[in-house]
Amino acid sequence: MSTLSVKHAKLQKRLRRLAGEAVTDFNMIEDGDKIMVCLSGGKDSYTLLDVLLHLQKVAPISFELVAVNMDQKQPGFPEHVLPAYLKELGVPYHIIEKDTYSVVKEKIPEGKTTCSLCSRLRRGTLYTFADEIGATKMALGHHRDDILETFFLNMFYGGTLKAMPPKLLSDDGRNVVIRPLAYCKETDIAEYAEFKEFPIIPCNLCGSQENLQRQVVKGMLQDWEQRTPGRLDIMFRSLQNVAPSQLADTQLFDFKSLRVDQSAPMRYLDVTEL
Repeated sequence: MSTLSVKHAKLQKRLRRLAGEAVTDFNMIEDGDKIMVCLSGGKDSYTLLDVLLHLQKVAPISFELVAVNMDQKQPGFPEHVLPAYLKELGVPYHIIEKDTYSVVKEKIPEGKTTCSLCSRLRRGTLYTFADEIGATKMALGHHRDDILETFFLNMFYGGTLKAMPPKLLSDDGRNVVIRPLAYCKETDIAEYAEFKEFPIIPCNLCGSQENLQRQVVKGMLQDWEQRTPGRLDIMFRSLQNVAPSQLADTQLFDFKSLRVDQSAPMRYLDVTEL
Protein backbone atom coordinates (compact mmCIF):
# COMPACT_ATOMS: atom_id res chain seq x y z
CA MET A 1 0.00 0.00 0.00
CA SER A 2 1.40 3.36 -0.99
CA THR A 3 1.77 6.46 1.15
CA LEU A 4 -1.39 8.53 1.44
CA SER A 5 -1.88 10.96 -1.42
CA VAL A 6 -3.49 14.34 -0.74
CA LYS A 7 -6.79 12.90 -2.00
CA HIS A 8 -6.66 9.84 0.24
CA ALA A 9 -5.45 11.86 3.22
CA LYS A 10 -8.53 14.07 2.87
CA LEU A 11 -10.74 11.00 2.55
CA GLN A 12 -9.26 9.45 5.68
CA LYS A 13 -9.60 12.71 7.59
CA ARG A 14 -13.24 13.06 6.48
CA LEU A 15 -14.18 9.54 7.59
CA ARG A 16 -12.46 10.01 10.94
CA ARG A 17 -14.09 13.40 11.47
CA LEU A 18 -17.59 12.19 10.61
CA ALA A 19 -17.21 9.12 12.82
CA GLY A 20 -15.98 11.32 15.64
CA GLU A 21 -18.97 13.62 15.23
CA ALA A 22 -21.40 10.68 15.34
CA VAL A 23 -19.70 9.24 18.42
CA THR A 24 -19.94 12.62 20.15
CA ASP A 25 -23.49 13.47 19.05
CA PHE A 26 -24.89 10.20 20.39
CA ASN A 27 -22.44 9.63 23.25
CA MET A 28 -21.57 6.28 21.71
CA ILE A 29 -18.33 5.65 23.61
CA GLU A 30 -17.67 6.33 27.28
CA ASP A 31 -14.63 6.01 29.50
CA GLY A 32 -13.98 2.38 30.40
CA ASP A 33 -16.13 0.90 27.63
CA LYS A 34 -15.31 -2.49 26.19
CA ILE A 35 -16.45 -2.32 22.58
CA MET A 36 -17.10 -5.46 20.59
CA VAL A 37 -16.40 -4.57 16.97
CA CYS A 38 -18.42 -6.88 14.74
CA LEU A 39 -16.17 -7.72 11.81
CA SER A 40 -17.74 -9.43 8.81
CA GLY A 41 -14.86 -9.13 6.38
CA GLY A 42 -16.64 -6.52 4.26
CA LYS A 43 -15.54 -2.99 3.43
CA ASP A 44 -17.78 -1.38 6.04
CA SER A 45 -16.62 -3.35 9.06
CA TYR A 46 -12.94 -3.05 8.08
CA THR A 47 -13.36 0.71 7.84
CA LEU A 48 -15.20 0.72 11.17
CA LEU A 49 -12.31 -1.04 12.91
CA ASP A 50 -9.77 1.25 11.24
CA VAL A 51 -11.61 4.38 12.40
CA LEU A 52 -12.14 3.09 15.95
CA LEU A 53 -8.46 2.21 16.28
CA HIS A 54 -7.64 5.81 15.40
CA LEU A 55 -10.21 7.17 17.86
CA GLN A 56 -8.78 4.92 20.54
CA LYS A 57 -5.40 6.61 20.07
CA VAL A 58 -6.60 10.22 20.06
CA ALA A 59 -9.68 10.20 22.31
CA PRO A 60 -9.40 11.85 25.74
CA ILE A 61 -10.95 8.74 27.29
CA SER A 62 -9.81 5.14 27.58
CA PHE A 63 -11.76 2.30 26.01
CA GLU A 64 -11.05 -1.26 24.89
CA LEU A 65 -11.63 -2.77 21.45
CA VAL A 66 -12.11 -6.44 20.70
CA ALA A 67 -12.91 -7.68 17.19
CA VAL A 68 -15.43 -10.48 16.78
CA ASN A 69 -16.17 -12.40 13.60
CA MET A 70 -18.90 -14.96 13.17
CA ASP A 71 -17.92 -17.88 10.94
CA GLN A 72 -21.32 -18.96 9.61
CA LYS A 73 -19.83 -21.98 7.83
CA GLN A 74 -20.53 -20.76 4.34
CA PRO A 75 -18.87 -22.97 1.72
CA GLY A 76 -15.47 -21.64 0.73
CA PHE A 77 -15.24 -19.17 3.61
CA PRO A 78 -11.51 -18.31 3.96
CA GLU A 79 -11.12 -18.90 7.70
CA HIS A 80 -7.50 -17.75 7.80
CA VAL A 81 -7.99 -14.23 6.42
CA LEU A 82 -9.39 -12.37 9.42
CA PRO A 83 -7.19 -14.00 12.09
CA ALA A 84 -4.09 -13.19 10.04
CA TYR A 85 -5.21 -9.60 9.49
CA LEU A 86 -6.09 -9.01 13.15
CA LYS A 87 -2.88 -10.60 14.42
CA GLU A 88 -0.91 -8.28 12.16
CA LEU A 89 -2.78 -5.30 13.62
CA GLY A 90 -2.35 -6.57 17.15
CA VAL A 91 -6.10 -6.38 17.81
CA PRO A 92 -7.61 -8.87 20.30
CA TYR A 93 -10.23 -10.98 18.55
CA HIS A 94 -12.62 -13.92 18.78
CA ILE A 95 -14.00 -16.13 16.02
CA ILE A 96 -17.46 -17.54 16.74
CA GLU A 97 -18.22 -20.72 14.81
CA LYS A 98 -21.95 -21.09 14.23
CA ASP A 99 -23.45 -23.00 11.30
CA THR A 100 -26.26 -20.59 10.48
CA TYR A 101 -25.65 -21.24 6.78
CA SER A 102 -27.25 -24.70 6.97
CA VAL A 103 -30.18 -23.37 8.98
CA VAL A 104 -30.87 -20.60 6.46
CA LYS A 105 -30.57 -22.91 3.45
CA GLU A 106 -32.93 -25.39 5.11
CA LYS A 107 -35.56 -22.83 6.10
CA ILE A 108 -35.53 -20.48 3.09
CA PRO A 109 -36.69 -21.80 -0.32
CA GLU A 110 -34.24 -21.48 -3.19
CA GLY A 111 -34.43 -18.04 -4.78
CA LYS A 112 -36.02 -16.36 -1.77
CA THR A 113 -34.34 -13.64 0.27
CA THR A 114 -32.11 -15.06 2.99
CA CYS A 115 -30.91 -11.81 4.62
CA SER A 116 -33.73 -11.43 7.17
CA LEU A 117 -33.32 -14.85 8.80
CA CYS A 118 -29.55 -14.74 8.46
CA SER A 119 -29.31 -11.39 10.22
CA ARG A 120 -31.65 -12.49 13.05
CA LEU A 121 -29.59 -15.60 13.73
CA ARG A 122 -26.35 -13.66 13.58
CA ARG A 123 -27.65 -10.86 15.80
CA GLY A 124 -28.86 -13.27 18.49
CA THR A 125 -25.52 -15.04 18.58
CA LEU A 126 -23.56 -11.78 18.76
CA TYR A 127 -25.78 -10.37 21.54
CA THR A 128 -25.18 -13.49 23.61
CA PHE A 129 -21.43 -13.42 22.98
CA ALA A 130 -21.24 -9.73 23.94
CA ASP A 131 -22.66 -10.68 27.35
CA GLU A 132 -20.17 -13.52 27.69
CA ILE A 133 -17.11 -11.32 27.14
CA GLY A 134 -18.45 -8.39 29.17
CA ALA A 135 -18.75 -5.97 26.24
CA THR A 136 -20.54 -2.74 27.11
CA LYS A 137 -21.17 -1.76 23.47
CA MET A 138 -21.48 -3.56 20.12
CA ALA A 139 -20.16 -1.58 17.15
CA LEU A 140 -21.65 -2.29 13.71
CA GLY A 141 -20.45 -0.98 10.36
CA HIS A 142 -23.72 0.45 9.02
CA HIS A 143 -23.27 3.78 7.24
CA ARG A 144 -25.46 6.68 6.08
CA ASP A 145 -26.68 4.86 2.96
CA ASP A 146 -27.63 1.75 4.96
CA ILE A 147 -29.72 3.94 7.25
CA LEU A 148 -31.51 5.65 4.36
CA GLU A 149 -32.12 2.36 2.57
CA THR A 150 -33.63 0.89 5.73
CA PHE A 151 -35.86 3.94 6.12
CA PHE A 152 -37.32 3.51 2.63
CA LEU A 153 -37.58 -0.27 2.97
CA ASN A 154 -39.63 0.15 6.13
CA MET A 155 -41.80 2.81 4.51
CA PHE A 156 -42.36 0.99 1.20
CA TYR A 157 -42.72 -2.57 2.50
CA GLY A 158 -43.42 -2.32 6.22
CA GLY A 159 -45.67 0.71 6.53
CA THR A 160 -43.51 2.30 9.22
CA LEU A 161 -41.31 5.39 9.44
CA LYS A 162 -38.16 4.04 11.03
CA ALA A 163 -34.56 3.41 10.10
CA MET A 164 -31.37 2.26 11.87
CA PRO A 165 -30.62 4.57 14.80
CA PRO A 166 -26.95 5.42 15.33
CA LYS A 167 -27.33 4.16 18.90
CA LEU A 168 -29.77 1.48 20.00
CA LEU A 169 -30.72 -0.32 23.20
CA SER A 170 -31.67 -3.94 22.46
CA ASP A 171 -35.21 -5.08 23.27
CA ASP A 172 -34.04 -6.98 26.36
CA GLY A 173 -32.08 -3.97 27.57
CA ARG A 174 -28.84 -5.94 27.85
CA ASN A 175 -26.95 -4.62 24.82
CA VAL A 176 -26.20 -1.18 23.38
CA VAL A 177 -25.53 -1.15 19.64
CA ILE A 178 -23.56 1.75 18.15
CA ARG A 179 -23.01 2.71 14.51
CA PRO A 180 -20.03 5.12 14.40
CA LEU A 181 -20.14 5.29 10.57
CA ALA A 182 -23.71 6.64 10.60
CA TYR A 183 -22.64 9.95 9.00
CA CYS A 184 -20.28 8.37 6.43
CA LYS A 185 -21.13 7.86 2.76
CA GLU A 186 -20.85 4.40 1.23
CA THR A 187 -18.89 5.76 -1.73
CA ASP A 188 -16.26 7.17 0.64
CA ILE A 189 -16.03 3.88 2.51
CA ALA A 190 -15.69 1.90 -0.72
CA GLU A 191 -12.92 4.18 -1.95
CA TYR A 192 -11.12 4.03 1.38
CA ALA A 193 -11.35 0.22 1.56
CA GLU A 194 -9.90 -0.07 -1.93
CA PHE A 195 -7.05 2.27 -1.11
CA LYS A 196 -6.28 0.50 2.19
CA GLU A 197 -6.42 -2.86 0.39
CA PHE A 198 -8.52 -4.50 3.08
CA PRO A 199 -8.74 -8.29 2.56
CA ILE A 200 -12.42 -8.30 1.60
CA ILE A 201 -14.35 -11.54 2.14
CA PRO A 202 -17.47 -11.77 -0.08
CA CYS A 203 -20.74 -13.17 1.31
CA ASN A 204 -21.62 -16.32 -0.65
CA LEU A 205 -24.97 -16.68 1.04
CA CYS A 206 -26.75 -13.53 -0.07
CA GLY A 207 -24.28 -11.40 -2.00
CA SER A 208 -25.50 -12.73 -5.35
CA GLN A 209 -29.18 -12.00 -4.71
CA GLU A 210 -29.47 -9.04 -7.05
CA ASN A 211 -33.24 -8.76 -6.81
CA LEU A 212 -33.33 -8.09 -3.09
CA GLN A 213 -35.68 -5.29 -2.09
CA ARG A 214 -32.66 -3.52 -0.60
CA GLN A 215 -30.87 -3.64 -3.94
CA VAL A 216 -33.89 -2.07 -5.62
CA VAL A 217 -34.02 0.73 -3.05
CA LYS A 218 -30.26 1.23 -3.28
CA GLY A 219 -30.57 1.64 -7.04
CA MET A 220 -33.38 4.16 -6.59
CA LEU A 221 -31.32 6.25 -4.15
CA GLN A 222 -28.23 6.12 -6.35
CA ASP A 223 -30.30 7.29 -9.31
CA TRP A 224 -31.67 10.20 -7.29
CA GLU A 225 -28.16 11.16 -6.18
CA GLN A 226 -26.88 11.09 -9.76
CA ARG A 227 -29.77 13.25 -10.95
CA THR A 228 -29.51 15.68 -8.02
CA PRO A 229 -26.13 15.51 -6.25
CA GLY A 230 -26.47 16.11 -2.52
CA ARG A 231 -30.01 14.75 -2.29
CA LEU A 232 -28.99 11.90 0.04
CA ASP A 233 -27.39 14.38 2.43
CA ILE A 234 -30.66 16.33 2.52
CA MET A 235 -32.71 13.16 3.08
CA PHE A 236 -30.43 12.06 5.90
CA ARG A 237 -30.79 15.45 7.57
CA SER A 238 -34.55 14.95 7.51
CA LEU A 239 -34.10 11.95 9.84
CA GLN A 240 -32.53 14.37 12.30
CA ASN A 241 -35.30 16.98 11.96
CA VAL A 242 -38.54 15.17 12.69
CA ALA A 243 -41.74 17.16 13.29
CA PRO A 244 -44.29 14.78 14.90
CA SER A 245 -47.07 17.38 14.69
CA GLN A 246 -46.70 17.37 10.90
CA LEU A 247 -47.17 13.60 10.55
CA ALA A 248 -50.17 11.44 11.50
CA ASP A 249 -49.09 9.23 14.40
CA THR A 250 -51.48 9.77 17.32
CA GLN A 251 -49.00 8.03 19.63
CA LEU A 252 -46.37 10.67 18.96
CA PHE A 253 -48.56 13.76 18.97
CA ASP A 254 -51.82 14.52 20.77
CA PHE A 255 -53.93 15.61 17.81
CA LYS A 256 -57.20 14.94 19.68
CA SER A 257 -56.51 17.66 22.22
CA LEU A 258 -55.81 20.40 19.68
CA ARG A 259 -58.13 23.36 20.24
CA VAL A 260 -58.27 26.96 19.12
CA ASP A 261 -56.61 29.24 21.67
CA GLN A 262 -58.98 32.20 21.92
CA SER A 263 -56.48 34.11 24.05
CA ALA A 264 -53.72 33.95 21.45
CA PRO A 265 -52.95 37.35 19.87
CA MET A 266 -54.10 37.86 16.29
CA ARG A 267 -51.23 37.47 13.87
CA TYR A 268 -51.16 39.41 10.64
CA LEU A 269 -48.99 38.27 7.77
CA ASP A 270 -46.39 40.70 6.57
CA VAL A 271 -46.40 41.23 2.83
CA THR A 272 -42.86 39.80 2.72
CA GLU A 273 -44.20 36.44 3.97
CA LEU A 274 -46.56 36.05 1.00
